[in-house]
Amino acid sequence: MGVDLYINNSYKISRLMTREYSTSFYLASSLLDKKRKEAIFAIYGFVRLADEIVDSFHDFDKAFLLEKLNEDLDYALKNKISSNTILTSFADTVHKYNIERKHIDAFMKSMKSDLTKSEYKTNEDLEQYIYGSADVVGLMCLKVFCLGDELLYRELEYSAQKLGSAFQKVNFLRDLREDLQSLGRTYFPELAQRNFDLESKKIIEASIEKDFQESWVGVKQLPGRSKLAVALAFFYYKSLFLKIQKHTPEKVLSKRIRISNIRKYLIIIKVALLYKTRAI
Repeated sequence: MGVDLYINNSYKISRLMTREYSTSFYLASSLLDKKRKEAIFAIYGFVRLADEIVDSFHDFDKAFLLEKLNEDLDYALKNKISSNTILTSFADTVHKYNIERKHIDAFMKSMKSDLTKSEYKTNEDLEQYIYGSADVVGLMCLKVFCLGDELLYRELEYSAQKLGSAFQKVNFLRDLREDLQSLGRTYFPELAQRNFDLESKKIIEASIEKDFQESWVGVKQLPGRSKLAVALAFFYYKSLFLKIQKHTPEKVLSKRIRISNIRKYLIIIKVALLYKTRAI
């Protein structure tokens, strides 16, 4: 038994966390080999835990809980263990794949800003937030995908950040109604001085399209089944983005846009064929 059993069970809890919170991300990650798959689940579990504190724990002291998480995180990273199982699997992954502490700190900084900052008035402010909330998560995952190949990591670093940005901005658009009405947040600078109309929607969409284009170059260079898993996530989010593009601003603000299960299955088939025929 001992600590190894505890660590193994910690990974299982991170896997459960991923499956329950994001079926699409869970499915894409499941295409990876066992070691990479468990590491990605551990990263997601940690990111989701922090995100839930700032976005969902409305009846509790969010600042205290986030600070407590940060203290426990610091202990886990230094000692490779924690009474928090999510942090245990994450810390183990950080040490195994040499994930940089500066990326973890940048993520926690963006989470902390969600407690105090509700409006982003410049593109520089938004980019700084997205770097911490999404880009560095892409870089953490890239460390796992590259499996110690630092040259490949450096080559794909920019693309990984752009993919994180694309995913985050699509999430912002999809969750625009909740962010505005429930959380009182305005992430897009275009909405700081004006309403969400057709013109502002097109400006935001152009930025997202650029991120997708710049990230695809890196997706095609990922090693092994990492390419398959990330390509599936790429096409899922691209499909969601294209669906949002077809809707009016009023429609986006009135409902949360989703991809049907049938459409998800078609995306899986498409990506599998592209991968098998080496079209990607």
